[in-house]
Amino acid sequence: MTRLSSPTPSRRAILTAGTLAAALATRTSAAPAAANAVRGEGAVPFLWGAATAGHQVEGNNVASDIWLLEQVKPTLFSEPSGDACDSFERWSEDVEIVRSLNLNAYRFSVEWSRIEPAEGQVSLSALEHYRRMVVACREAGLAPIVTLSHFTSPRWFAAKGGWFHLDAPTTFARHAERVIRHLGEGVSHVVTFNEPNLQLLGEWGRTPDPTVRQTMTDMLAAAAKASGSDRFSLMNTGDAAAMVAPVLEAHRLARQAIKTVRPDLPVGMTLAIPDDQAEDADSRIEDKRAAVYAPFFAEARQDDFLGVQTYSRSLIGAEGPLPVPEGAERTQMGDEFYPQAIGSSIRYAYTQTGRPILVTENGLATEDDRVRARFIPAATAAVLAARSDGVPVIGYLHWSLLDNFEWFAGYGPKFGLVAVDRTTFKRTVKPSARVLADIAGSDLSRSQGLAS
Repeated sequence: MTRLSSPTPSRRAILTAGTLAAALATRTSAAPAAANAVRGEGAVPFLWGAATAGHQVEGNNVASDIWLLEQVKPTLFSEPSGDACDSFERWSEDVEIVRSLNLNAYRFSVEWSRIEPAEGQVSLSALEHYRRMVVACREAGLAPIVTLSHFTSPRWFAAKGGWFHLDAPTTFARHAERVIRHLGEGVSHVVTFNEPNLQLLGEWGRTPDPTVRQTMTDMLAAAAKASGSDRFSLMNTGDAAAMVAPVLEAHRLARQAIKTVRPDLPVGMTLAIPDDQAEDADSRIEDKRAAVYAPFFAEARQDDFLGVQTYSRSLIGAEGPLPVPEGAERTQMGDEFYPQAIGSSIRYAYTQTGRPILVTENGLATEDDRVRARFIPAATAAVLAARSDGVPVIGYLHWSLLDNFEWFAGYGPKFGLVAVDRTTFKRTVKPSARVLADIAGSDLSRSQGLAS
C-alpha cells in the first residue's frame, strides 16, 4: 500500500492560513419535500449522498483565485489542479454513479469564477451548466445540495481584497440571488459557505510554521502582482478573527437574498467540527469552542439547518491541542482513525444551535479501500444512533464521491468512493462505495416500509 512519504497535514488544516499547508431503491423527489425535511414535517427520506466541490473535480477553473495561486512562484501547492477529474465535462457520469449507489442526494458546488469571470460579466452559459446539473439530479431521483462558496472565489474578487473588501457581503449576496434564481425550483438545500471557521480551527492553540507563513505571504504577493493589484486575499487567509464578521454578514445577506427567490428553500452553512475531547480537568476545550465555533453557532440559529463536517477527534489538554495518541491507527492525512467522532460532533452542534443537522462531509483518506470499508459502517452507525436518540439529523453525505484535488496536498490523498484515472479520467467504483450503498439502501427501504 502506497502512503505519502511523510505525514501530511490533516484535511482540516489544508486551507488555513497560519497552518495553511501544515494544516436508491427509494429516492427523494421535490424541493418542497426537502424543505419539509428540515422542519420535521411529513415522511421525508433521510438524505444519503456523496459530496464534491467544483475546483477539486471540474478542472481548468482558470478565473479563480486558487488557480492563480497554483501557478505563481513561490507556491504552497504541491501540484496544480489542471484538469482535475474533468467533471465539468463528465458531470453526468458522476450523477449516474451517485444514482447507482442507492443514494438520494448529491452535494456539489457552483464556481463563482465561472459564473462571473470578470466583475459584472455574467456567463449565462455557466449558469445554464449548473442548472442542467440540478435538473439531471432530479431526474435521477437525487436531491441537489448546492454550495455557493467552497473556498474559491473569482480572481478579481481576491484582487479587490476578498472578504476584507467593504462591498464583499453585498457582492456575494448578489451572486447568491443570481444563482438560485437561475437554478430554479429543483435545488434541495443551499450551503452558503463551506467551513468558514477552518482557519480559526487550524490556528487555534498552535504556533504557525514561520517558513510556511512566509511562503504564504510571498505567494499572495506574487498573485497580487500578477493581478495588477496591491492585495490578494481569499477565504481562510489573513487575519482569521477579522474575517468572521464580514463572512457572517455575507452569509446573512445571501440567506435573505435566497429567501426572496425561494422562501421554502433550506439555507445553512457548514462548519469544520472535530470531536473535541477534554483530556484533563484543566483542558482548554471551552476556550477552543468559544473561539472556533461560538460566533458561527450564534448565526446558525437563524438558519434552516447546520452542516457538520467531521473527520476525526481532537484531544485538548491544558496547553491546547494534543498529538494523536501513540500507536493509534492513522489515515493517509495523519488523522487518527476514529469513525465514531461524527456522532459526538452532531450531538454537540445540535445542543448549541437547536437546528437540524446535515452531515455535509465525513470520510477519510486512504490508499487501502478496505480501511474506508471499515470506516463507513462505524461512522454511519454513530449518525443513526444520534438520529435514534432524537437529534434531528436529516442526512449523511460522504466525502468524497471521487478521488480529487486535495488543495495543497494535490492528488496524493485518496478520499473517494470512486477512483479516477489521472490520464483517462475513467471512474472505477471502489468496494467501499458498495458498503455505503447497502447501508443507505437498507435504511431507505426500512423508512419507506414504516411510512407506508
